[in-house]
Order: sequence, then C-alpha cells, then structure tokens
Amino acid sequence: MSRVIRAALFQTAWTGDKESMIQVHEQAARDAAAQGAQVLCFQELFYGPYFCQVQDKAFYEYAEQVPEGPIVQRFQALARELGLVLILPVYEEEQPGVLYNTAAVIDADGSYLGKYRKHHIPQVPGFWEKFYFRPGNAGWPVFETAVGKIGVYICYDRHFPEGWRALGLGGAEIVFNPSATSRGLSRYLWQLEQPAAAVANEYFVGAINRVGVEDLGDNDFYGTSYFVDPEGQFVGEVASDKETELVVRDLDLAKLREVRDRWQFFRDRRPDAYAPLTAP
Repeated sequence: MSRVIRAALFQTAWTGDKESMIQVHEQAARDAAAQGAQVLCFQELFYGPYFCQVQDKAFYEYAEQVPEGPIVQRFQALARELGLVLILPVYEEEQPGVLYNTAAVIDADGSYLGKYRKHHIPQVPGFWEKFYFRPGNAGWPVFETAVGKIGVYICYDRHFPEGWRALGLGGAEIVFNPSATSRGLSRYLWQLEQPAAAVANEYFVGAINRVGVEDLGDNDFYGTSYFVDPEGQFVGEVASDKETELVVRDLDLAKLREVRDRWQFFRDRRPDAYAPLTAP
C-alpha cells in the first residue's frame, strides 16, 4: 500500500548577514508548505556563512543553546504555524567553550523532538571544523515525526558508513544529510556516497548542499541537492549547481518494505564478525 509524503530540501547562498539569512529560510519554509511539503531540511549551519573556511573566534557568537536559543524557538513557532516538520542545522553551545555542529528536529506541531550532533569533524584547508566543534556525543537518534522516522547525518559524516548503518538499524525511513561541500574537493563523490548509503541501508536520503562562493574563502559550493530512493535512484531532477533552489519531491515510504523484501541486507548482516571494525 502506498504511503506517500512530500519532502523538501532548500539550498541557498549566503546573503551577507544573519537576519536576512534567517528570513530567506523562513520564506523557503512558507513556500515549501504552500507546495504541500510536510517535512523540510535546511543546509548545514543554515543561518550563517560556512565560517569554517577560516579560524576566527568571532564566529563563536553564532552558537546558541538547543532548544532554548532564539533561532530554534523562532522556527518552532513557524513549524507550528505551517504544520511542517523542520530539520534545523545549527551551531550549538552546550556551555561556554563547549560547541557542536548540531541539527535540531522540530515536529509539525512545533514540538522539539531532539538533536543530532555531528560525529566526524574535519580539519583540512578550507574546512577548519575542529577549531569550532567538538565531536558529537549524542549517538545516532532516529526521530518519530508526523511524517515518519527521520535520521540526520551531517556533511563530512557521509564519508563514514558506520553512522549510516546505525540509523538504518534504528529504523530510519529518511535520512537527511545537510552539507557544505565545495566543487574542487569532493564533487565526484557527491552523487556516489549518498545513493550507495541509501541502497546499503534501504532508506531514502535527502542530500543538501549550499551554493556559491562566500567572502571568507575560495570554496565554491556546488548545490546539486537531491533525494534518492532505497534503490539508489534519484527522485526527480538534481538541483542546480549554481542557483538557490527549493527541491520538493513525493517519497513513497512503502518502497522501503518492497526493497527490503527483495534485498535482505539486514537479514544477512554478520555483527558477530564485525568486532575488528571497532577495535582500537
């Protein structure tokens, strides 16, 4: 039996200031809801530039507590107004000096369901993330939302198969991967890794990337956000590699059972043999 939800992704360029960036995303949420979307995910660190191109403690000011901070609460009210599940990738301050790259998950009634903290933190030119974030320590939560079971895996995490698998074992039906990745670094992997993860773990994946060159560095963010189904097939077209775009697609979650009945990857796992994977 069909079980269709309408899901959305939003990719955009840095506007130049925090408040206008927030307003752009508020309008995107309204536009998504007007198109019938039931769930929407924004890009990594959605209300700011990708400040990890530099190492500057001034950007610590972008962090706020989750869920008590003003941005999360502002979007809780919007989710409630629109009846829209929202995934908000934010900069989290647990306490002064303890900062995480986090995604807050808000249900369609505006209630805060919880957060995912990015586990894998890069430290390479143009991606100086260890200057800003501690590694995530909150596990691999799967959130029961109005549209189904949702997981989050943030940007650099996507290179590590273990988290994808943990989310699948946790029952995720859709995993959102908000990102900020540049044209010269990993473009050839962008349409390879997430479809492969969707197939291996038999769920839908929504991959989001920002667009444009920002004034903090040379990173050229190439957009091309997309949804992919459990067979590794794109759902509709891939988004532009240069322009702001709201991607809205219908996902039939009934396809998960169809694919899992055909490809018995979870049945044929061998966790008894995997101890070396986590050995020091």
